[in-house]
Amino acid sequence: MSQSNPDSAPQLQLTKRPRRLRRNPSIRSLVSETKLTVDDLIYPMFVMEGENQRVEIVSMPGCYRYTLDLLLAEIAELYTLGIKAVALFPVVSESKKDDNGTESYNPEGLAQQAVRAIKAQTPETIVITDVALDPFTTHGHDGVIDENGVILNDETVEILVKMAVSQAAAGCDMVAPSDMMDGRIGAIRQGLDAQGFTDVAILAYSAKYASAYYGPFRDALDSAPKFGDKKTYQMDPANAREALTEVELDIAEGADMVMVKPALAYLDIIHQVKANCNVPVAAYNVSGEYAMIKAAAQLGWIDEKKIVMETLLSIKRAGADLILTYFAKDVALILHK
Repeated sequence: MSQSNPDSAPQLQLTKRPRRLRRNPSIRSLVSETKLTVDDLIYPMFVMEGENQRVEIVSMPGCYRYTLDLLLAEIAELYTLGIKAVALFPVVSESKKDDNGTESYNPEGLAQQAVRAIKAQTPETIVITDVALDPFTTHGHDGVIDENGVILNDETVEILVKMAVSQAAAGCDMVAPSDMMDGRIGAIRQGLDAQGFTDVAILAYSAKYASAYYGPFRDALDSAPKFGDKKTYQMDPANAREALTEVELDIAEGADMVMVKPALAYLDIIHQVKANCNVPVAAYNVSGEYAMIKAAAQLGWIDEKKIVMETLLSIKRAGADLILTYFAKDVALILHK
C-alpha cells in the first residue's frame, strides 16, 4: 500500500480558476472591464485678472490660478495631451462683487473674455462655464439673499439665466449650473433657446451635496460663504433617493448631462444615477479629494500615481461617463507614456 508524500501539494479538482485570467499584464488588459482614457477627463481651471502670472493654490498643490495669457498657453498644451474639455472658474476681484452678483453676466467679464480667447486660439477645446453666483457675490452664497439672510430661489434663477446667456454669447460649448436652485435648468434652457443658443448644452450639477470636501476650491476662488452654510440649497449627504429626484427633474427640464458632486464619498450615488437615467453622467473629483491625495503623497505615505489611477478608475467603474478632476493633466501624462 503506497503512502502519500506529505510534501506534495494537494490536487484540487477545480473547473473554474479565475487566476487564469490574471496571469500576466496582457491577459489582464484583455479582460479589463473598465477603461480610463484621456477622453473621459474634464480639467477644471482657474483664471484671474492680470498678465504673466501663475499663482499656486496653497491647499491644492500643483493647481494654479492663471492670468489669461498663461491660461491660453496651458490649454494649448493640454490639447496636445488629448484633454479636449476644460471647466472654467473665474477669480473675481472684490471690487467687482456685489450682493446680487451682477458681474456674472457682464459681457466683458473675466469668464466671458476667457471663453472668447480660448475659442479663438483652440476652437476644438470644449469650454464649459460655471453658472453660479458665489464667485461674484459679496456674501459668497450662490444666490440672492433677503434681509433675513434667506437665499431667494426665483430671483436667483433670473440672474442665472442672464449669466448663462452671456457665456453662450461669448462662445462656450456648455453651461454648467452648479447653484442647486429649483427650476434653473428649465429657465436656462428657455433663455438660451430664446436667444438662438440652441446648440449650447447644459451640464447640470444635479446631485451636488453640501459637502466638507469643497474647502480648497473655495480657497482658490475666495468664495467661501461669509455667513451660514449652503445646506438650504445643496443636498444633505444622508440622502440618496433625493438625488434621483433632482436628476429626474433636471433631465425633464432639458439637461443634456447630469453630475454627481463630490465623487469618492458618493460612488453609490453615481451608480444609482447611472442606472436610472439615459443621459451621460459626470462626477466631480473635487478639491478636497485632490488635496488629501496630494498631502499623503508629499508625506511619502502613498504612491501618488497609483492612487490617482485607482481612484479615477473607481469613479469610472461606479458609472461615471466623464470625470472632472484636477489630476487630468497628470493622468494624461501617465497615459501617454
